[in-house]
Amino acid sequence: MKNNITLLIIFLFFAQFLSAQAGLEKWVKGQIMSEAIPLEGINIINTSSKINSISDQYGNFSIVAKEGDVLSFSAADYESLRKIINKQEFKLGSIVVNMTATSVELKEVIINGNSEISAENLGIIPRGQIKLTPAERKVYTATSTPTDALLNYFSGRTKMLKKEVELEKKEVLRAKLEYLFEDKYYIETLKIPEELIKGFQYYCVEDAGFASSLQSKNKTMSMFLIVGLASNYNQKRVYGK
Repeated sequence: MKNNITLLIIFLFFAQFLSAQAGLEKWVKGQIMSEAIPLEGINIINTSSKINSISDQYGNFSIVAKEGDVLSFSAADYESLRKIINKQEFKLGSIVVNMTATSVELKEVIINGNSEISAENLGIIPRGQIKLTPAERKVYTATSTPTDALLNYFSGRTKMLKKEVELEKKEVLRAKLEYLFEDKYYIETLKIPEELIKGFQYYCVEDAGFASSLQSKNKTMSMFLIVGLASNYNQKRVYGK
């Protein structure tokens, strides 16, 4: 009888422990993409706790959540999305979300085949204007006038902003790489542990040759180079060399 009571107490304690673990909350990091492009300004809300967040210029965000919580993603130009945080995502503390741009139905327009219609010809944007990324626009603003250029140079802001441009370029490349190969390829073929895949991707985009193959969309070359990079990465990881 005494043993039965002891077992019952242990069972109740274990059940309470599991219940507490199931309700555990922590910071979960994520990245929001659309066709390998990071999305800035996406609204994220945890529908369970009503905690909200917003993605930065690299598509990154952080939010407090627990396993099983439903996150809602919304923005003016993208289809709303709801995602449940599964056990693996909660364990890793990281999720990746893909959103789809909303399609706008346009009325039929008949265009003269000989006319040259473009945003530049219509005066929507200046002719020959260079398209800048968010980080590049910050550098341009900081150096657009002699006074700004001088002040930002000596304050170190220009140097910092140029570093942001490089980081932005690498993040875009890593996002492209993320969709080039499935996790199964990293784990089974390249022998990269699942929890180190993202770190290995950053390691790859640091290599100039591999980065060039990604930019030129040369998948054959990327597949060739990534094997050697994986070998070097695993050697450093195991032997510290």
